[in-house]
Amino acid sequence: MRAAEHEPLHLPIPDDKRLLKMVSIVLKHLSREHSLEALSSMAGLSARTARRLFSVSLGISLAEWRQQALLLRAVYLLAQGECVSAVADVLGYASPRSFIAMFRKAFGETPGIYVRAAGQDA
Repeated sequence: MRAAEHEPLHLPIPDDKRLLKMVSIVLKHLSREHSLEALSSMAGLSARTARRLFSVSLGISLAEWRQQALLLRAVYLLAQGECVSAVADVLGYASPRSFIAMFRKAFGETPGIYVRAAGQDA
Protein backbone atom coordinates (compact mmCIF):
# COMPACT_ATOMS: atom_id res chain seq x y z
CA MET A 1 0.00 0.00 0.00
CA ARG A 2 2.95 2.35 0.39
CA ALA A 3 3.13 2.71 -3.37
CA ALA A 4 -0.51 3.78 -3.37
CA GLU A 5 0.45 6.76 -1.23
CA HIS A 6 2.28 8.16 -4.24
CA GLU A 7 -0.56 7.60 -6.67
CA PRO A 8 -2.96 10.42 -7.51
CA LEU A 9 -5.93 8.66 -5.95
CA HIS A 10 -8.38 11.01 -4.37
CA LEU A 11 -12.10 10.55 -4.03
CA PRO A 12 -13.72 13.89 -3.24
CA ILE A 13 -17.01 13.69 -1.35
CA PRO A 14 -19.62 16.28 -2.29
CA ASP A 15 -21.23 18.63 0.21
CA ASP A 16 -24.47 18.88 -1.75
CA LYS A 17 -26.95 16.37 -0.30
CA ARG A 18 -28.29 15.49 -3.76
CA LEU A 19 -24.84 14.71 -5.10
CA LEU A 20 -24.07 12.83 -1.90
CA LYS A 21 -27.11 10.66 -2.54
CA MET A 22 -25.84 9.94 -6.06
CA VAL A 23 -22.34 8.96 -4.95
CA SER A 24 -23.73 6.89 -2.08
CA ILE A 25 -25.69 4.82 -4.58
CA VAL A 26 -22.59 4.41 -6.74
CA LEU A 27 -20.49 3.29 -3.77
CA LYS A 28 -23.17 0.89 -2.53
CA HIS A 29 -23.37 -0.72 -5.97
CA LEU A 30 -19.88 -0.11 -7.33
CA SER A 31 -20.03 -3.06 -9.72
CA ARG A 32 -23.09 -1.62 -11.47
CA GLU A 33 -22.81 1.25 -13.88
CA HIS A 34 -25.72 3.58 -13.27
CA SER A 35 -26.43 6.23 -15.88
CA LEU A 36 -26.17 9.88 -14.94
CA GLU A 37 -29.83 10.22 -15.86
CA ALA A 38 -30.93 7.43 -13.51
CA LEU A 39 -28.80 8.64 -10.60
CA SER A 40 -29.78 12.27 -10.99
CA SER A 41 -33.46 11.28 -11.14
CA MET A 42 -33.09 9.31 -7.89
CA ALA A 43 -31.54 12.41 -6.32
CA GLY A 44 -34.24 14.77 -7.58
CA LEU A 45 -32.08 16.51 -10.17
CA SER A 46 -32.05 16.83 -13.91
CA ALA A 47 -29.06 15.21 -15.59
CA ARG A 48 -27.92 18.62 -16.80
CA THR A 49 -27.99 20.09 -13.30
CA ALA A 50 -26.22 17.05 -11.83
CA ARG A 51 -23.51 17.28 -14.49
CA ARG A 52 -22.99 20.99 -13.74
CA LEU A 53 -22.98 20.50 -9.96
CA PHE A 54 -20.46 17.68 -10.21
CA SER A 55 -18.17 19.80 -12.30
CA VAL A 56 -18.46 22.89 -10.09
CA SER A 57 -18.41 21.08 -6.72
CA LEU A 58 -15.85 18.36 -7.36
CA GLY A 59 -14.00 19.44 -10.47
CA ILE A 60 -14.64 16.08 -12.17
CA SER A 61 -17.52 14.31 -13.85
CA LEU A 62 -19.56 11.50 -12.32
CA ALA A 63 -17.82 9.05 -14.67
CA GLU A 64 -14.39 10.24 -13.52
CA TRP A 65 -15.53 10.06 -9.89
CA ARG A 66 -16.75 6.49 -10.36
CA GLN A 67 -13.47 5.56 -12.04
CA GLN A 68 -11.55 6.89 -9.03
CA ALA A 69 -13.81 4.91 -6.70
CA LEU A 70 -13.15 1.75 -8.73
CA LEU A 71 -9.40 2.35 -8.66
CA LEU A 72 -9.36 2.92 -4.91
CA ARG A 73 -11.36 -0.26 -4.31
CA ALA A 74 -9.12 -2.21 -6.70
CA VAL A 75 -5.94 -1.09 -4.96
CA TYR A 76 -7.45 -1.95 -1.58
CA LEU A 77 -8.53 -5.44 -2.69
CA LEU A 78 -5.20 -6.15 -4.38
CA ALA A 79 -3.35 -5.04 -1.23
CA GLN A 80 -5.52 -7.48 0.74
CA GLY A 81 -4.18 -10.29 -1.45
CA GLU A 82 -7.15 -10.74 -3.76
CA CYS A 83 -6.28 -12.13 -7.18
CA VAL A 84 -6.83 -10.03 -10.28
CA SER A 85 -9.73 -12.13 -11.56
CA ALA A 86 -11.55 -11.83 -8.21
CA VAL A 87 -11.06 -8.05 -8.16
CA ALA A 88 -12.30 -7.78 -11.74
CA ASP A 89 -15.39 -9.78 -10.80
CA VAL A 90 -16.12 -7.77 -7.64
CA LEU A 91 -15.84 -4.51 -9.57
CA GLY A 92 -18.15 -5.70 -12.33
CA TYR A 93 -15.69 -6.02 -15.21
CA ALA A 94 -16.67 -8.40 -17.98
CA SER A 95 -13.26 -10.04 -17.84
CA PRO A 96 -9.94 -9.80 -16.03
CA ARG A 97 -8.47 -8.54 -19.30
CA SER A 98 -10.76 -5.48 -19.35
CA PHE A 99 -9.92 -4.76 -15.69
CA ILE A 100 -6.19 -5.06 -16.40
CA ALA A 101 -6.52 -2.65 -19.35
CA MET A 102 -8.28 -0.07 -17.15
CA PHE A 103 -5.71 -0.50 -14.38
CA ARG A 104 -2.79 -0.18 -16.81
CA LYS A 105 -4.29 2.97 -18.32
CA ALA A 106 -4.60 4.54 -14.86
CA PHE A 107 -1.30 3.40 -13.32
CA GLY A 108 0.92 2.65 -16.30
CA GLU A 109 1.42 -0.97 -15.24
CA THR A 110 -0.56 -4.15 -14.70
CA PRO A 111 -2.08 -4.94 -11.30
CA GLY A 112 0.43 -7.77 -10.81
CA ILE A 113 3.43 -5.52 -11.36
CA TYR A 114 1.84 -2.81 -9.24
CA VAL A 115 1.30 -5.19 -6.30
CA ARG A 116 4.80 -6.65 -6.54
CA ALA A 117 6.30 -3.14 -6.59
CA ALA A 118 4.15 -2.13 -3.60
CA GLY A 119 5.35 -5.22 -1.73
CA GLN A 120 8.97 -4.30 -2.35
CA ASP A 121 8.37 -0.79 -0.99
CA ALA A 122 6.89 -2.13 2.24
